[in-house]
Amino acid sequence: MRYTKLATAMVMAGMLGGLATTAQAVEGMWVPQQLPEISAPLKQAGLKLNAKQLADLTGDPMGAVVSLGGCTASFVSPRGLVVTNHHCAYGAIQLNSTAQKNLMRDGFNAAAPGDEVSAGPASRIYVLDSIQDVTAQIKSAIAEAVEPIDRTHALETVGKQLIAQCEAEPGYACEVYSFFGGSTYRLFRRIEIKDVRLVYAPPGSIGNYGGEVDNWMWPRHTGDFSFYRAYVGKDGKPAAYAKDNVPYQPKHYLKIADKPLGEGDFVMVAGYPGRTNRYALAAEFDATADWTYPTLSQHYKNLVALVGQTAKQDPEIGVKYASTVRGWQNTLKNYDGQLEGFERIGVAKKKHADEEAVLAWLGKRGKAGAPALAGHAKMIEQIEAANAHRERDTVFSQLRRFGVIAASGTLYRLAVERAKPDAEREPGYQQRDLPSIKAALEQMERRYDPRMDRELQAYWLREYVKLPAGERIAELDRWLGGSDEKAIKRALDKLAKTKLGSTKERLALIDDDRAAMDKSRDPAIQMAKALFPAALRLEQEGKARDGETLVARPAYLQGVIDYRKSKKQAVYPDANSTLRITFGNVKAYTKLDGSKQASFTKLEEVAAKATGEEPFNAPQNLIDAISAKRYGGLSDKRLKTVPVNFLSDLDITGGNSGSPVLDGEGKLVGLAFDGNWESVSSNWLFDPVMTRMISVDQRYMRWIMQEVYPAPQLLTELGVPAKK
Repeated sequence: MRYTKLATAMVMAGMLGGLATTAQAVEGMWVPQQLPEISAPLKQAGLKLNAKQLADLTGDPMGAVVSLGGCTASFVSPRGLVVTNHHCAYGAIQLNSTAQKNLMRDGFNAAAPGDEVSAGPASRIYVLDSIQDVTAQIKSAIAEAVEPIDRTHALETVGKQLIAQCEAEPGYACEVYSFFGGSTYRLFRRIEIKDVRLVYAPPGSIGNYGGEVDNWMWPRHTGDFSFYRAYVGKDGKPAAYAKDNVPYQPKHYLKIADKPLGEGDFVMVAGYPGRTNRYALAAEFDATADWTYPTLSQHYKNLVALVGQTAKQDPEIGVKYASTVRGWQNTLKNYDGQLEGFERIGVAKKKHADEEAVLAWLGKRGKAGAPALAGHAKMIEQIEAANAHRERDTVFSQLRRFGVIAASGTLYRLAVERAKPDAEREPGYQQRDLPSIKAALEQMERRYDPRMDRELQAYWLREYVKLPAGERIAELDRWLGGSDEKAIKRALDKLAKTKLGSTKERLALIDDDRAAMDKSRDPAIQMAKALFPAALRLEQEGKARDGETLVARPAYLQGVIDYRKSKKQAVYPDANSTLRITFGNVKAYTKLDGSKQASFTKLEEVAAKATGEEPFNAPQNLIDAISAKRYGGLSDKRLKTVPVNFLSDLDITGGNSGSPVLDGEGKLVGLAFDGNWESVSSNWLFDPVMTRMISVDQRYMRWIMQEVYPAPQLLTELGVPAKK
C-alpha cells in the first residue's frame, strides 16, 4: 500500500505459536532481517544457503524479487526480463485487447524486443533499494499532537517530509510502513521503473485454465505465468515509456532450477504479501465475519451478473470490464471461502478466547498492564463508531469509485489541493502523485463504457436510497433530488451528458484550479463539487478515529507481544505489502472429505479435464502434444510425465501472487499463484493442518513455451533453451 493508506490501514501484529517444520505447515511471514534468528528451522527444512544471505535484501537472490504494486515478480535475466503470474499481468493483457484482437483469449508472444507492448501508463516495477528505521521521528511527531485528528495529521506531515527527502533524487519511489500496529516504522526506498512492457502471455485457455470454477481449488492445472520486461532511459535511469528506451539491467536475477523438485523438498517464497489480520481484535473479526465479507460478497455477485448481462449485448463491454470483473470474482470467492473456514475451525470462539486470556493476564500485571488495557478499551470505542456508519460509508465510497464519477472526484480534489503548498497537500495529490493520476485518467479509456458506467451508477444510487433516513448524506440527497426511480433516472440522464468519458476532456482538466472547476457546467464535475463537503467531512471523521488508534493499537499490541513472549512464543509482524520470506516443504494434504491429495498434478490430467468449453477449453495443440507424449525432455522420472502445479505448506496471502518459489539453493522452481480453499481463512487465524500454497511448476512453464505456445527466444534468454 502507498503511504496515503498508512493511517487507515494500520498493520496489526501476528504471532507464531511454535515453529513446526515437518509435522504441519510452517506459520510466519518473516521480515528478512529475522531470518538469522530462525536459521536452525530453516536449515532443518532444507535451506542450503546461509540465512544471513537472505537477510541481504539487495543481494542474491533477494535483490531479484520485485513488487508490481499488488503482485510480486522477479527478474530472470540480465536484460530486465520479469516473470509473474498471468493473472497479475491480466490488466496489461486486457488493456491491449479488443473484441477483434483479444489477447486475453489468444495470448501474446513478442518475437523480438521491438514487438513488446506497453503494459499501460500506470504499470510499475519497484526494485527495493534501501530500508531506514524512522520510528523515532514518527513517534515523536505523534506524541506532540494533542487531539486525535492532530495525530493523524502529524503522521501524514512527517511521512510526507521523510518521503520528500527520500525522493529528492529522481527515479525513486518511497513509502513509509508500520509494523506491529505502529510500534515500528520503516521507510522503504525503491527504484520506480515506469516503462513496463508485456513480453509473453499464454492464451487464456492455459493461463486461466479452470477459471473461477477452479479458483482456490485443488487439484489445479493452470499455466498461471506471463513475462514483462523493464525498460529505462539510455542513461540507465527510470523514464516514462519511449520507443528508444533500453532494457533495465538488474544487479541480480534468478536462475532456473537444474534439479527436479519432488515431494518433501524444501521451498521458500520471497514476496510482497498484502495484508493479514491475525492479531485483529475479536470485535474487528466479528464485524468482518458478520457484516463486511457477506455484504461485499453479495454486492460483487450482483455486479458480476450486471456486467455479464450487459456484455451479452456487446462483447466489447465484456473485454473492457474483464479485469474489473475478474477482481470482483476473485474477492467474493475469497470472502466466501473465508466465511466457510471461519465456521469450520471455529475462528470466532478462538479469537474471543485468546483475547480474554490476554486481557486477564494484563489485568494481573497491575500498572504494567494498564496501558495495554486502556489501548484495548479505546480501540473498542473506535470499532463501534466505525460500525455505526459502515453501510453509509460503503455505499458512498463505492458510488464514487468507478467511471466518470471517480474521474470527476479525482480532478476536483486535485484542483482543491493544488491551491496549497505541495508539502501541505493531502497524500495522494502531491506533485509526486501527478504521473499516477494522469496515467489512471489515460488508462480509463480501455476500462470504461458509458452504458456500463450508467448501470453501475444506477446500482449504487439504488443502494443509497435504501439507507435509513439517519444515514443519508445531505449533500447527496440535494444533488439527487429524491428517493424514487424517477429521481435516479433524472440523475443518470444528467450524468450521461458529461464529457469526462473522453480521455482528451479528462486530461484537459488536470491543470484546472478550483475556481475553474466551480464554474464548470459538466454534470460530473458539478456532482463532485456538490459532494466534496461530505467527502471531506467523512474523511476527517475517519482520520479522527485513526488518530485514536495510532496510540491505542501499539499500546495494546505491546501487551499482546509481552503475553506471547511470556508463553515462549515467537512473534512476527502481520503482512503489510513489504518483502517477506515464508518457507516449508512440498507437501500433499487430505481434504475434509477424507480424500488424499497428491502434491503434484500432471500433464495428462490437463487433457482429462478438458471439455472443449470455457473454462476447460485447453488448446487442441496442447491436447495433441500430451496425447503424443511429447514431453520435450521435461518429464519427471518419479511422475513419468511433466508436472503442472504443486502444493507446499507455505504461509502466503494476497500480494504473494507471482512470487518466485525457490529451492534450497535459491533457484526458481515455480511461481506461487493461489492457496487451497481450506486455507483462505488463515488470513485471520492460521490453520496449520490444511494450509497449502499452489504454484505453477517451472517445468510446465517451459513445456508450454516449447511445445504449445513456442517462445524459443525467451527460453534461450532464461538459459534453458528448448531441448531437441
